[in-house]
Amino acid sequence: MVSFATEKKQDLNLLSRIASGDGHGENSSYFDGWKAYEENPFHPIDRPDGVIQMGLAENQLCGDLMRKWVLKHPEASICTSEGVNRFSDIAIFQDYHGLPEFRQAVAKFMEKTRNNKVKFDPDRIVMSGGATGAHETVAFCLANPGDGFLVPTPYYPGFNRDLRWRTGVNLVPVTCHSSDGFKITVEALEAAYENARKSNIPVKGLLVTNPSNPLGTTLDRECLKSLVNFTNDKGIHLIADEIYAATTFGQSEFISVAEVVEEIEDCNRDLIHIVYSLSKDMGLPGLRVGIVYSYNDRVVQIARKMSSFGLVSSQTQHLISKMLSDEDFVDEFIRESKLRLAARHAEITTGLDGLGIGWLKAKAGLFLWMDLRNLLKTATFDSETELWRVIVHQVKLNVSPGGSFHCHEPGWFRVCFANMDHKTMETALERIRVFTSQLEEETKPMVSTTMMAKKKKKCWQSNLRLSFSDTRRFDDGFFSPHSPVPPSPLVRAQT
Repeated sequence: MVSFATEKKQDLNLLSRIASGDGHGENSSYFDGWKAYEENPFHPIDRPDGVIQMGLAENQLCGDLMRKWVLKHPEASICTSEGVNRFSDIAIFQDYHGLPEFRQAVAKFMEKTRNNKVKFDPDRIVMSGGATGAHETVAFCLANPGDGFLVPTPYYPGFNRDLRWRTGVNLVPVTCHSSDGFKITVEALEAAYENARKSNIPVKGLLVTNPSNPLGTTLDRECLKSLVNFTNDKGIHLIADEIYAATTFGQSEFISVAEVVEEIEDCNRDLIHIVYSLSKDMGLPGLRVGIVYSYNDRVVQIARKMSSFGLVSSQTQHLISKMLSDEDFVDEFIRESKLRLAARHAEITTGLDGLGIGWLKAKAGLFLWMDLRNLLKTATFDSETELWRVIVHQVKLNVSPGGSFHCHEPGWFRVCFANMDHKTMETALERIRVFTSQLEEETKPMVSTTMMAKKKKKCWQSNLRLSFSDTRRFDDGFFSPHSPVPPSPLVRAQT
């Protein structure tokens, strides 16, 4: 058996630095949670004791609408008797500009998801293999190895892979705080910019995600204007990741950077770029439709050439152009998606509210930012990791810890809610209820009479602390006989 150290040394001798390194970022709790799910995925009948996937930001709530449209329009596929007459036209070589009807349909859809307040030029649509490929393409176009992008925290863990792994670009965190809802401030941007300068990292741009992953918040008009002005003043690029544009619900409003640049006089549009995809808004991540939209002519030209390494298949382009050109379907899909997201968000937040569990008030995205700071043994990321291990491996819920999102405050967790059916969501909430109820019971003997008096005035969780050194918490009686969680004991969290 070859040891890991020997294998690593062989890699260094035989493979490139990229191939032998760990720049992919897979060695994090974010991806470890996925591995736990893949080893024991929940199924209501076959694996009722399996891990429920709450770490996947995927919109599966409107899959029935998609299936209905596909069955109604077999001509949209070149692999059906109704569409096979286009097979030869679509299956032959297509250049990296993409099908004109595809670019036109995508541009129109982007306008719809922004309430038709802006126009998008189909000739500026550059396709890529999902948002992952789009982000890397933008990074290659704008920065050299060693340059940096400012990124407000918390941010999507996959950015380490998308923007850094093969490009050699640095990500410079812009620290945001829970005390003001993790808002992006000019002061925080200036501080991060200065820190990069002191570290000899040339800053080439600012990357923002709007709506935010993992917060589920949206940027208001004044904030967006401040970001455009900041980047224009510094002479650096602004990259707006808007892949969750159509996931707002309730009274939440999404404002695109494309709308704001129209309102700012003398805005240098050569510095403005948008990354988009159909993975989140349409729930089609497997089709790998990513988009770069740049106001910079040169970036459009170079990004289009680079797209040769990750084109969207012509068959997919053909299908998407047909689907997005059906305006009645698109209107119904966007409207129904918002209603179903609102209903699911209300379901999970009502459940958490009933348990006294906090969450960041936001109404966009396919997830929420859950506050478990009161369950930490200590206010440290080590304690956050311990709590996360118990939740994933024993409570069997794959939620993602805030530390993996580069949040500087331990105790926050991203919880995805749109990738499962109603019954699975009920099971997940019941597991949380059983878990927190047992913790509450365990704390009662340790609470003094004075604390009990205070407890009546406050949410019980304000006094709740999770102690992993107390192995009584992990006795066989942790779960009720009727709990959907297996009756095996919680073992002590391993560090």
